[in-house]
Amino acid sequence: MQIYLDYSATTPTRSEAIATMQAILTQQWGNPSSLHEWGQRAATVVEQARMQVAGLINAADPESIIFTSGGTEADNLAIMGIARLYAVPQHMIISSVEHSAISEPARLLEMWGWQITRLSVDAKGTVNPVDLEAALQPNTVLISVIYGQSEVGTVQPIAELGNIARSHNVIFHTDAVQVAGRLPINVQSLPVDLLSLSSHKIYGCQGAGALYARPGVDLAPLLSGGGQEMRLRSGTQAVPNIAGFGVAAELAGQEIVTETPRLIKLRDRLFSQLADIPGLIPTGDMIYRLPHHVSFCLQQADGEKLSGKTLVRMMNLAGIGISAGAACNSGKLSPSPILLAMGYSEKAALGAIRMSLGRETTEADIDWVAMVFKQILQRLTK
Repeated sequence: MQIYLDYSATTPTRSEAIATMQAILTQQWGNPSSLHEWGQRAATVVEQARMQVAGLINAADPESIIFTSGGTEADNLAIMGIARLYAVPQHMIISSVEHSAISEPARLLEMWGWQITRLSVDAKGTVNPVDLEAALQPNTVLISVIYGQSEVGTVQPIAELGNIARSHNVIFHTDAVQVAGRLPINVQSLPVDLLSLSSHKIYGCQGAGALYARPGVDLAPLLSGGGQEMRLRSGTQAVPNIAGFGVAAELAGQEIVTETPRLIKLRDRLFSQLADIPGLIPTGDMIYRLPHHVSFCLQQADGEKLSGKTLVRMMNLAGIGISAGAACNSGKLSPSPILLAMGYSEKAALGAIRMSLGRETTEADIDWVAMVFKQILQRLTK
C-alpha cells in the first residue's frame, strides 16, 4: 500500500495539465516572441495561462502576473527586484520563519550593507503586528512575511500586516506558495503588493511559478536579455510548463470550495488519531492553519535520539511518504531554524515531522497512516 503525504513538498501533476502540456509540445511549440503564426500561437497560450493564474488570486490585470521558473525565483525577484532599485543600502523587514528563498537573499543583502530586521514569532510561529509596527524605520523599503508556513502550517495575519505596511507606504510581499489553491486569495482586497506562487504546489508541473506585482509597483529585473515578461524576466518562456500551470490554477480555483473543507476534515482526523501518542507535540497554530498540513515535534527523554529523518525512513519502508520538516531541509540532520525561532530546543526540532495531504488522500489513508505511525513509534521507543 503506497500513501503519499508530502503534498507540501510537491504535488503530482494532474492529468488535465499533462494533456495540455502534451498538446503544446506537439502542436504549439513556437517561440512566443516570434511574430509569425507559430510564435503567435505560443504567445496566445502564455497569455491564456496568465489570465488563468490571475483568476486564481482575483488579480484584475493579467499583466500583473510575471511568470518565473518557480516559487524560489518569484521570491528572489520580489526581494532583489526591490533592492536593486536603490544605489544605497536600505532597511528591509522579514519574519524569522521565512522559507530559505526569502531568508537567503536577505542574508546576501545584509552582506552588502542592508539592514535586515527579522521579526520574532510566538510559540505558534505567528508574527505579532505590534512588532512589525515597532520595527518600521524611515528607510524601510520592503516587508516580506510568509503567508502559510511550510514546516508548521501556521497562516499569518497577512491582511493586518499588509495594512500596517500600506499605512507607512512600504512595499509588502508575501510568499503564498503553500496557500494558493488551498485558501481563497483576493489581491484586490488583500493589502499585498507582491505575491509569490508555484505551479507544482497546485498540481501543475515543476519548473513554473509566478510573481504577482500590483500595477504601479516598480521592480528591477534579475536577468538581462530579451525583455520577456514585461521586461522583468528575460528568457524564452517555458510555454508547456506555463500552460500546465494555467490549467492547474483554473481548476484549483474551481475546486477550492469543496476541496478545502475536505482537507480540513482529513487534517483534523489525523491530528485526532495521533493525539494520544506520548511526547508527540503538534507544531504551529491549530486554528489559523493550512488546510492540508499536519506537523509534530517528538519530545524525547534524556538519552533518546530519535530524529524526524529516522521516522521518514521507517515510514517510507512501510510505503508512506512524509517529510522531516521542509522538503529543502529534509536531507540535513540539523535542527530546523523555523522551529528554533519558535522556541523549540535543538533536540525537539530534530524530531520534527510533517504530513501534508492532497487530492488523492482518503479517510482510509488517514486511518492506515495513523496505525502504522503508532506501530513504528512503539517499535523505535522500546
